[in-house]
Order: sequence, then C-alpha cells, then structure tokens
Amino acid sequence: MKKISILIFLLSFSLVSFSQNADSTWFKNNYIKMERYITMRDGVKLFTSIYIPKDKNEKHPILMTRTPYSCAPYGENNFKDYWNSYEMAYCKEGYIMATQDVRGRWMSEGEFKDVRPFNGNKKSKEIDEASDTYDAIDWLVKNIPNNNGNVGVFGISYPGFYSTMAAASNHPALKAVSPQAPVTNWFIGDDFHHKGVFFQMDAFDFYSALGFAFGVPHPHPRSDAAASSGYPVHDNYKFFLEAGTLKNLSKYMGDSIAFWKDLMSHPNYDAWWQARDARNATKNLQPAMLWVGGLFDAEDCWGAWNSYKAAEKNNPGKAFNKIVEGPWYHEQWANNDGTHHGNIQFGSNTSDYYQQHFEIPFFNYFLKGKGDISQIAEANVFITGANEWKTFSQWPPANKEDKAMYLHQDGKLNWSKPATANSSSEYTSNPAKPVPYEEFVHFNRTRTYMTDDQRFAARRPDVLVFQTDTLTDNVTVTGSIIADLQTSISTTDADFVVKLIDVFPDYLSYNNVDIYAEKDPVNPYPMGGYEMLVRAEIMRGKFRNSFEKPEPFVPGKITEVKWELPDVAHTFLKGHRIMIQIQSSWFPLADRNPQRFEDIYTADDKDFQKATIRIYHDAMHASKIILPVLKN
Repeated sequence: MKKISILIFLLSFSLVSFSQNADSTWFKNNYIKMERYITMRDGVKLFTSIYIPKDKNEKHPILMTRTPYSCAPYGENNFKDYWNSYEMAYCKEGYIMATQDVRGRWMSEGEFKDVRPFNGNKKSKEIDEASDTYDAIDWLVKNIPNNNGNVGVFGISYPGFYSTMAAASNHPALKAVSPQAPVTNWFIGDDFHHKGVFFQMDAFDFYSALGFAFGVPHPHPRSDAAASSGYPVHDNYKFFLEAGTLKNLSKYMGDSIAFWKDLMSHPNYDAWWQARDARNATKNLQPAMLWVGGLFDAEDCWGAWNSYKAAEKNNPGKAFNKIVEGPWYHEQWANNDGTHHGNIQFGSNTSDYYQQHFEIPFFNYFLKGKGDISQIAEANVFITGANEWKTFSQWPPANKEDKAMYLHQDGKLNWSKPATANSSSEYTSNPAKPVPYEEFVHFNRTRTYMTDDQRFAARRPDVLVFQTDTLTDNVTVTGSIIADLQTSISTTDADFVVKLIDVFPDYLSYNNVDIYAEKDPVNPYPMGGYEMLVRAEIMRGKFRNSFEKPEPFVPGKITEVKWELPDVAHTFLKGHRIMIQIQSSWFPLADRNPQRFEDIYTADDKDFQKATIRIYHDAMHASKIILPVLKN
C-alpha cells in the first residue's frame, strides 16, 4: 500500500508539473510584455507592467491591479508566473493583464501616502488614488492595441483599498471592480486597530526595518526591496513584553517611518483618521461591484463586510453590488487549497468554488459579455460548521433574529434573562502577565488564531468562561454580534475581549480524519472537546461611548460596555455547545492597556497597573451577547 501511495503521489506531482510547464510555455508563446511609465495629471509617472495577448482575432478586455507591493518581475523579458495561479484562466480568455506600482512605491515616481484620503471635490491637477486610476485607465484604453474598451480592477488587501478607490474614479471604460479584503478603516476594524486598540504586532512587523520594512522612505524609483534585518528575539510574546511601552517600541522604528509617527500621534478617531476611511469613496459608484472577504481573515475581516454595507447604503437601487464571504484566511480564496483553515475542515475546495462560480464569471460577463451571472446572489456566504454555501437576497439576512444570550452565575449561558440578585464574576487583569492570543511560542502573527483551540485560555484565572448546555438543535448565526457587558473596574480604563466559541463534543471523530495524521501520525491534534474560535473582538473601554472623545471609568461604578463584533456565518451543530470567554488582554496581538485613563502611546512603564474586572449577570445588570440567529 505504501508503494502504491508513493506512486500515486509521484504521478500526481508529475501531472501538476507537466500542466504548469505546459501553461508557462503556452503563456510565453501567446503573450508579450510591455512596460510603460504612465503620466498622471500632475506630471508624476507611474510604472505599469502590461501583458498583452498576441491574438489579433478579437479585441481584449483589460484587467488591472494597482499595488504598493511591486509589479515585479521587472524587465520586458521577465514574465510573471500567471501559470501558477487561477489567474491563468483570465489569460486563457485573452485578457490584457496590467499591474501598476502606485505613486511613491517601487519603480513609480511621486510621494507615497498610506491610505491616501479620497477627495470627492478635486480641482485642476489635484490627485488621489481615484484620479491616478482614472488617468491610468484612460491611457490604457487609448494606447494598448486591440483592447475592447472594457476595464476591470481587482486586488486583495492593500490592492483591495486601491480597488475601492478605482471604483470611485468612475472612468466610463471601468465596467467591473472587485475589492477583496479591502483595507477600509485602520482605526475601527482593519489591520492596525480594532475598536481603537492598537494591533501592535501587525503594525510593527509591517512598518519596522526589523520586519516588513514597508515604511522605509522611497526618494527615487527602485526595483529592489528595502533592507530587513529581522527581529532581535524570535518569540513574539517575549519581544513585545520586554519592549514594554509603545514609546519603547518606537525606538526600534527610528525616525524615518512617517506613518508610524502618525499612528503614535493620533490616539483617537479624529479628523485625520476619519479622512482615511475608504467608505468615503463608496458614493455614486458606476461599475459593477463584487466585494470579497474571508470569515477568518486575521488582517481585513472587517473591511469587506462594511465596505459592502456602505456601498449598499450610498447607492440605493444599484443594479450590481454583491458580496462573497468564504471560510478563508487572508487571500486564501486566491490560492489553490480552500479545504481547511488550521484544524477546521470545510469538506470541499471552497477557493476553487469561488474562482469558478463567482469571480471569473463576474469579470467575463461585464468585460466580455460572456456567460451568466444569475448564480451570483446579493450575498453569497459559506456557513462554517454546516459547511455549505448559502445565498441571501440581502445581508444581514431578512430572516435573522437578534436574540440575547445571557451570562449567568456558575459559568452558565442561555437564552433566559437572569433572575438572581447581586450576581457577578471577577478576575484580575495584570499587564505584566497578559493573556496570550495563542498557546504556543512563535515568531510571526499566526493566521490560524481565528479558528484555533481556546482551551488554553479557558484554563487561566484571568479569563471568564460561560457556556450553554449541549445543544439539542442546530443554531445558525448570520450577521454581526453585539457584546453588551455590565462591568465595574477598580481603575479608570481597561480593555475587554469577547470570544464566541464552538465547543465540540468530547468524543469526536472529526470528519473521520485526524487533521495532522499525515504530518504526525503518532500525535494527531485532538479534536474532541475542541474550542473553535468563531469570532472575537477587543474593545478599549475608554471608547465605549465615542471613538472621538474617550472617557475614563469611575472606579467601582457599574458601567455598560457595548460593541459590535465583525459579521459571522456559522452553525453550532446539535451536540455542540456555545461558549463565551471574556478577558482584558489579547497579547501580543493587541497592545497592553495600562488600565489607567491616558494616552497609551505616550505611557511610561510605571503607568501599568493591575485592575480588578467585575462582570455582572443579575436581574438588574444583565450582561449578554446578542446573536443574529437565522430562522428556519
């Protein structure tokens, strides 16, 4: 049997290799590459890489991505390996594929600005990312031979932000745009802040010369990457804990990273941050829109949901403004394997399904006038747990009901409001020993933490645990979750993390597969009793009433802290349990709160203090989690 398995593996590998080689040969035989500088309205020239079909029998649509991450490889004889991606399907359809370095990045001229604000009232030669896209499209349709005059734009993450801006350009040739996991709001929910809490690990890695080195100055066009020397300690928990304050962390950054200074200088949701909300660009959108996001995207889970909702609100009656949400980590829908996320299996290749049923038909229809898009509903969402695609005529679904699930004494959780008087649970939050977001020692932020086992946290004394009895029926939740806590704290500020968890049965043969059996057949991961993180979000207490005007707590006073968690689509199966965990640190994913009311970006080591956190669950002060339950 072992010899047969090896033979099958080798045969499969050979077939894949042959297919890739055949595709690469086909691409090089059927495409030419052109590199051009396209002049913007203010005279700045942006470097653009363009792959053009040799076929002259028909006119071809243009599919474009604008990116700060480089349109390498550079040189007209060096080809991007489209043949290793599903994007090869576009090449087989004869698309002109264009990628542009945004201004101030890589080979483009000009000054780069992070999440450059949209300017809806540009005059003369004023620019933003929408105008740069307009000018680029205008040049392409007028100068690339044999194009059909139809342009599409797509991109993931930061290129997703540029896709949103592209849609706002409303160039008449721009027919279809797909912002995917688009960077949307870096204070409320994407990448570097969640509910005003600084996500230090991602921000530091992205901007530091010790990490990704994104913010290194770019005075002249260059085709090579900025230097990166690596972290001094390969243990994130240890590194960030020993760094201490954000002021100390900034010392690693040096003086050259402008946006890091901006992050440190704008602790509240002020006008500077509000101008950088990409939803400002979602009014009067003319192209067809297909928003795409991942339910377990550790970077930009918030952006796709909320950009779609803003576009719905700002464009009433728009013919095509749809969303696809799958069970993916960041960019997984563009990969070959969408069968699982960490330990959680989906029962099918959801990435391939997305590519073949949503994205490719979308662009083919609007750019080539080919095929059918009737299968693309208003909201196309994969329900984890049940492991099935569902379509809805609106999002959140019309037939969902917001139902309160109440916390009770002795760690109970159910649909009944507590009748007990004077009931609460408490823990001590100690910034010197913050609750880790992951169980194991690691270097980079993990992408699997979004579904990882939470049993490690449930065992800590500074984490409260509430769970239901074993479910007798399936419970499906579709939409945003509201955490509504009644709390008192012994200090003037604190953070609150609420985690919604699916507790698997203790005795479980998970899909009849040991998840890590092939890697470690002796010690497969135990899925019985697994506490799957379905959704979690942190809230900085001082922002409970306003992100613009923070307020201190009155020590010992019972106070409501209420906030929204990003949307979910999950079925808690019969035989499982629903669990809520509450804690006040999530380290080093999120920065530590000194637990006193102050500007945390300027806090000193001496400012950090312990706090006693009390969560109330009695008749007068009922803490609850409001779940969007899908009705049958």
